[in-house]
This record gives sequence, structure tokens and C-alpha cells, in this order.
Amino acid sequence: MSQDLNVVALVGRLTRNCDMRYTNSGFAICSFTLAVNRCRKQQDGTWQDQASFFDCSYFGKAAEGVSPYLQKGQQVSIQGSLEQQNWEKDGQKRSKIVVMVNSLGLIGSSQNQQNNSSNQQTYQRQQNTQSYRQNNSQAQYQQPKPASQMVAPENFEDDSVPF
Repeated sequence: MSQDLNVVALVGRLTRNCDMRYTNSGFAICSFTLAVNRCRKQQDGTWQDQASFFDCSYFGKAAEGVSPYLQKGQQVSIQGSLEQQNWEKDGQKRSKIVVMVNSLGLIGSSQNQQNNSSNQQTYQRQQNTQSYRQNNSQAQYQQPKPASQMVAPENFEDDSVPF
């Protein structure tokens, strides 16, 4: 019997605020759509961004905890698996692929929050960077010795190697 693999890892931005629902038994279901950009070279040599959109579902207490932060524009990383959902509507069979999220990480703030951030944070980052550069510009770095100049231990026995 062969072993199949169904693993997905994506980094992208939410296209809308998440939709939090609950089953009759009180189990949390958080649904959202993730836009993932990739850059493609066109025939004329220019580069153009193209987006792919993925429907995602996140479940349980973890989904409840993170749902207030899943706002439109929020960048997240997700890991999970693909699941095909099938249904019938007006006599026609339909299906779609959904990412079933196992883990989710908030990467940065949403684009709206980034645009509204204060200049003080930017100024503080610039000050920290300048301070770091000044402190490290004085540092003396030693190059490692080439292997030909390294000295082997004198009392080396094969039995002393742990493997």
C-alpha cells in the first residue's frame, strides 16, 4: 500500500474578515479566504503579480482565540491539508477544494494598520538600526583557520568516537 501526502503551507493576506460560526454542538468553525501572490514574467519581459485565492477553514478553540485578529488584509501563514467538498445544487453536482487549517500564525499587521502606524515606530526602528551599525562597525572579526592549518588531537582513538 502506498503512502499519500496531503500537506499545504501558504503565506498570504485575508481578503475579508473571517466568518465565525458554531455547530449545533458548539464547535467553532472559522472560515476565511486567503490571497497568495506570485510574480510571473510576461512575454514582453515585464513582471506582473498574480493572485490565487484559497478558501480556508479553521476549527476549535484555536480558531475562536485567533478569530478577532483575522481581519481583512492581515498577513498569515497557514499549514494544513486539502479537502474536496461535494454538494448538489439545482440538480447539478458541485465541488470545491478547501484548505483545512491545522496551524495558523499571524505574521504582521493588516495593510490598513500598517498604513495608519505612527511615525514614532519608524523613527524608533531607524534609531535602533543606526545604534546597531555604530556598535558593530568597530567589531573585529577573525577569519576561521583553513583546514590545512588545524591541529588534530594527539590522543585520538577510534573507540572514543560515540558513533
